[in-house]
Amino acid sequence: MIISMTGFGRGEAADNGISATVEIKSLNSRYLDLSIRLPQRLQDKELALKELVQKKVSRGKLNISVHVTESDTGEPHIEVDEVKVKAYARILRQVQEAAEIKGELNVRNITGFGDVFITKEDDKEILTRKWNVALQALDNAIESLVAMRTREGGQLKNDLLERIGSIEANLKDVEKVSLGRIEEVRNKLKERIQQLIDDESFDKERLETEVAVIADKMDITEEIVRMRAHLKFFMEAIEQPEPAGRRLNFLTQEMNRELNTIGSKANDSDIAHHVVRSKETLEQIREQVQNVE
Repeated sequence: MIISMTGFGRGEAADNGISATVEIKSLNSRYLDLSIRLPQRLQDKELALKELVQKKVSRGKLNISVHVTESDTGEPHIEVDEVKVKAYARILRQVQEAAEIKGELNVRNITGFGDVFITKEDDKEILTRKWNVALQALDNAIESLVAMRTREGGQLKNDLLERIGSIEANLKDVEKVSLGRIEEVRNKLKERIQQLIDDESFDKERLETEVAVIADKMDITEEIVRMRAHLKFFMEAIEQPEPAGRRLNFLTQEMNRELNTIGSKANDSDIAHHVVRSKETLEQIREQVQNVE
């Protein structure tokens, strides 16, 4: 199955005044590389979030941003540190007595000390609700991302099949040219044998070696068979349900190896022309495969 590694997904969720937004940007990568930004109070959930993403995405560099907000109730998110308030009041009274200052303490005297107010921390229940809403938004974002990557994968699939078809056509032309050269190869072989026989220093073992070398150099049947097998495996991998990126990348390397061998062994300008065209197309396939999950 062809799934692109590039894409974007956004998910939102809300529950009882808590809302969350998750955005995922995906780029190419040999492996699964996750970069996550979480709210400060949910930092300890990073590992759990990574495990959830890994179940649905296998490759790509993912930048994940999680934002969680609460609706404004009008109440300040601070509370009073009663221990410090009492301590400051006691100290101020001691100062009054020592300095013989008359009068009553008031709120302003106490609030002059800035640290009597502390930021109200979310309790366990609120944190659990925030995390659950964030998870809903994450699921929606992943679903959106996978849908986009699948759509792009469909376009990649059509492009790859078209290019594979072009290589198959070139391979058929190579085979036709190769079969048409059989008589030519036979005549060249006869000429070479005659030259060796006419040579006064004729060596039978050398003759056998020459024949074997020429035959091996001219025969590209084995390479064509292997090349067709690679093309077949490539198309099968495209249709399979699991991610195919790594397998397709391996097959492009094997196909390039076979094309190099065909070009070097054939020693024919027509075949070389078809090989060059096939290698150009294969390079385009290789670039596309780098974007497949």
